[in-house]
Amino acid sequence: MKGDRHYFLPGGHLKFGESAGAALSRELKEELGAKSEVGPLIGICEHVYPEKGKKHHEINLIFEVKVGKINLKGKEKKLKFYLKDLKEFKKIYFLPKDLKEALIGYFKNKKFFWLNF
Repeated sequence: MKGDRHYFLPGGHLKFGESAGAALSRELKEELGAKSEVGPLIGICEHVYPEKGKKHHEINLIFEVKVGKINLKGKEKKLKFYLKDLKEFKKIYFLPKDLKEALIGYFKNKKFFWLNF
């Protein structure tokens, strides 16, 4: 988020009756104006965190995705988007922290991961 100093993957919530892959494709179109081809599920990350005095529990389904042209300015004013190569990704403050390590591992060995708290 703008003003915040951490990075996270793009995505969002499912609409009732929508598959996870379709939701991701829709969110990428809404947030980045990008057409995408959602590939295989590569991992799951269950995460609990506090925000604005409330506890949140989320389950992230992580997919391999191919995207066409994207607009890094984005369509959501509260978000700022970046593309990072693996070398840069290793240096950034990415949340959840365990997901960062799992993604780095995935890029090395292409093995499915499941993280829970």
